[in-house]
Parts: sequence; C-alpha cells; structure tokens
Amino acid sequence: MRKLIIILGILLLCTSNVFAAKIPEDVREYIQQEVPNVDIRFDGVIILPSNTIYLPLYPSLFSDIKSLKIKETYPAGQTLRQEPDIIIFNNDFVLMKLLTDGQGHRTVLHQTNPPLQVRTGLLPQDMLVPSGLIIPENIKSIVGNLKIDTKNEDVIRVNNDDSFEEFLQNPEPATHQKLISELKNKTIFVTTNYSKNIQVVEPAHSTPSYSLAQKSIPIDVKAVNQGKFLLVTSYDRPFVDIVSVADSRFIKQIALGSNPEQILLDEANDKAYITSPSASTIFVVDLKTMCLVQKIKINGYCEHIILSDGRLFYVDKLHNEVWAIELQKDYELRDIGKFPNISALAYANNKLFIASRTKSRIAIIDYDTLGLINEFTTVNKPTAMLINNNLLYVLGSQNNEIQVIDTSSNSVVNTISLKTGGYSSGLHRMTGTNFAVVTDLKNNYYSILDLPSGSILKTYELSIPIKDVIIADRVRLFE
Repeated sequence: MRKLIIILGILLLCTSNVFAAKIPEDVREYIQQEVPNVDIRFDGVIILPSNTIYLPLYPSLFSDIKSLKIKETYPAGQTLRQEPDIIIFNNDFVLMKLLTDGQGHRTVLHQTNPPLQVRTGLLPQDMLVPSGLIIPENIKSIVGNLKIDTKNEDVIRVNNDDSFEEFLQNPEPATHQKLISELKNKTIFVTTNYSKNIQVVEPAHSTPSYSLAQKSIPIDVKAVNQGKFLLVTSYDRPFVDIVSVADSRFIKQIALGSNPEQILLDEANDKAYITSPSASTIFVVDLKTMCLVQKIKINGYCEHIILSDGRLFYVDKLHNEVWAIELQKDYELRDIGKFPNISALAYANNKLFIASRTKSRIAIIDYDTLGLINEFTTVNKPTAMLINNNLLYVLGSQNNEIQVIDTSSNSVVNTISLKTGGYSSGLHRMTGTNFAVVTDLKNNYYSILDLPSGSILKTYELSIPIKDVIIADRVRLFE
C-alpha cells in the first residue's frame, strides 16, 4: 500500500509576467504605514478605507534608491492620505487615482503633458480593470495588452426585479427580523439547489437584496479576505471562480484541469485546499496571490476533508476509507481504516472522531496507534461535526439537535435542541469567532449558535430555499 503522496508539482506563483500584480515590498510597506487599513488587492488595485481606488503603474526600469519616498504628486505637495490624483515615487513607481468624469465614466487624470513616468509606465497585465475605464489618448500605452470592458460585460449583479428565478418572482415582503450583535455589519450569501445564482441577503431581512449570477450551480462557496472575495466551485466546471463582492464581478478564474468540489480554508497560512474527487487530487491555492501553487495526488475519491494539527483528513467515498496526510512530513499518507457510511470527521487531542450517518454512531480512533478507543451511539443521522475548545459538536439532522462531547473524557456533556422542526443540514463556524451557523434545509432557517455557552442566540427565516449560508464581514460596495 502506498505510504507517500505523489506531489505532482509546485506550480509557478503567477510570475509569468514581469508586470504581474505583486506590488514591490517597499511600496507596499510605505502605503500600509501611511494608510493602515488600506486594501492592496491581489491583482494590484489599491483601495483606501474611503473607497478611493488607485491603479499602479510599473516603470520599465526601477530607479536605484536608498529609501522610498514620494518624489512628486498632482496636485503638488500632497501626501497619500490627502489622496492626490497622481503619486510618483522616487523609484518611478506610480499610483493613479481613479476619477469620475462629468458623464459618470471612470477615468484617470488627463494632462496635456503627462510626466515621463506616467507615459512609459504599464498597468499590471493581470489586473481586473474597473468597468468602463476611459484612458486619455496620450497615455493609452499604459494599457499594454490589458483588456478593458467598456460595457460592464463582467458585472454579475442581478436585481430581484430582473431575476428569472421563480422563487423571486413573487417574493414575500422583506420582513425585518431583530438583529443580534453578532450579525451587525455582516452580509449573508445563500446558495440553493434551485439556482445558479448566489443570493445576497441583509441579515435583518428574509428576502435577498440582489444575487450574483454564476455559470453553474455552486457546489461550495467560501468568503475570504474579510468578505471581499468569494471562492466558488460549481458543477461541471474545471475552475475556481473568484468573485469580487465590492463590485459584483468575476475577478479571476483559476483553471484546475478537473472539476473541483469542497473548499477548505487555512486562513492562518493564507491557503485554500480544494478537492477534486474525480481526479483524486487536492489543489492548493495561495490566498494572497489567488494562484494555484500546488497539486497533491491522493488515494481515492475524496470528500469530507478537514484540517487539524498540521494534518489533512479525508474520506475515500468509493471505499468508505479514511486517510490522513502529514503536511509537515513530506506528505506522508496514512490509512486510518474503513468505516460504514461516513458523514463527517473531526480531530482533537490526538483522536479522530468518525461519524456514521446510517448507523448514528461515532468511532474514536487513537491517531498514534490507529486503535479503536471507543464507539458509541450519537444523535440520529449525524451530518456534520465541529471542534471548539476540545468540545465536539455533532449535528443530528433527523431530530434537529446538537450533541456536545468532551473530547478529553469522550463523554456527552450537553444536547442542544434547535427547535426548527425541519431537517438540519449544515454546521460550520463563523470565521474568526466562537459562533457557528446551523442551517435547516427543509424550513429555510439558519440559526446562530454560541459555541462556548451551547445556546442558540437566534433563528432567522429566509424566503428562499437554502443549501448553504455563508456569513461574512460587510464590504463597502463600489458605486
């Protein structure tokens, strides 16, 4: 039996073009020091907290300097915080402010005699150009081979009035539901089995505000970079689509060569692990550059992937076999064993918890010895599991309840009733919090669970079908 994963290759980190979107480190540090909450997007666009946008121009040759400083601005004598129209650094790197002309078109400053650094600079060739951007004729060369959409071709926002979806044709009134503090300044993204579109919902309302049109029905959606981007995998598409939430556009497409499914985030290390069961492969995406950096060949048809303690665990659903990948040990592959009808995995205290949906049982495996520590009956139809502070939360679909297990003693310490009366279908953590989202597939509810106290804070109803609910920080939209 194979003991090592075959690493198919470390891919190029988006360095095929000298004008790729990586901002020079000294420029990045200068901007971040001047404007601490600035967003330097992976494609090179710079967005200030005021929503002012700067486009970077790379010089054909950087000037040799001892320390970076601003050489010139238009208007003259301004700092970055004053948001001048053009900033020229002493290394000849340029920032051009995105402006709006008298007719509402996006453009940059028009000058009769532009500075040499502007005339000879070049925009990042993998940058997503703001829709409808108009470049003055005398600096058209800065575009290079970059495509500029003049008709909002890639805008994917669909208003409810324009939607073809039946469940939005006669929507119920946008019922105002009391908002708990945990949902303030958040946005809800909802996927459904009945639509290609991702519905965008204000937390206090039951009806979507608008939707984001997709190419196919999404399989998995994850919000990254404080909700600024969505990673999307869809049926019959060998790509990961990246959606910019602020301007409702496809910002990038990562070609994988095979159809991806589950997205697992490792935001602490700025990575996303993306499964492709049909290719027996796990793809690794760098969340800083949004580039494919690695692909790992594995055994079997993988699902239920989790990450814990420097290890990936997954299930080969063709053989009901559990595998572990030692990320820090040359990707050593360990066969944990076969178990019936696996629905979820969890890992804590050097123990692997394996849930069987049809048996409604949990097996506990000692990771060092691979021996069975314990096996016991759990909630009916366990569908999902989550670890928080050495407590294991097991979602039971049939009776709408969550069993809480102390992973140190392997004993049940609490049972939480959801009281939704439907069919509980999902349990996942709100990123960076001690709260979790529990979804009800049948009655279109989602509940917010306070993990430490084991209490349901509030249950919300949606007027649309639910497959999954993703809660992310609210992002200021571009006008």
